[in-house]
Amino acid sequence: MKYFFTLAAFTLCLSFTQAQIGARQKNFNLEKGMIALQGYDPVGYLIQKKAIKGKKEFSLNVMGINYWFASDANRKTFMKDYQKYEPQYGGWCAFEFASTGQKIKPNPESFKISGGKLYLFSGSGATGAMGKWNGGEASLKSKGDKTWNQLFR
Repeated sequence: MKYFFTLAAFTLCLSFTQAQIGARQKNFNLEKGMIALQGYDPVGYLIQKKAIKGKKEFSLNVMGINYWFASDANRKTFMKDYQKYEPQYGGWCAFEFASTGQKIKPNPESFKISGGKLYLFSGSGATGAMGKWNGGEASLKSKGDKTWNQLFR
């Protein structure tokens, strides 16, 4: 009987993990091969403060999402705390997602680090989505976070 409950608990955890992976793959902005950030290095945005193309040889799969890194050092940094470096709203344009709930592909070179989090935007410059985001960032973050969390219930 003890082994039955252990097996049942293990099966539940396994299925929950599979459900989480499926939800991530369904809701993240991914290229062919489940590659996030159009192949850009997520650590580069936060540490080097710039958009850096990653390399396939420095790839890592985290819960069904593949990330590419510019270096092995960046990959190791990501492995230590991947949630710190993942883009907000699955890598979709933060302004569009927060304001309308639409998943619009961003320009990977149009980004902002706010509160230690990575936000991506479509277009570029002050007249693009980032400019609109900056005009109402606090309320947009609140709305975007709520909408994003509802996708994973």
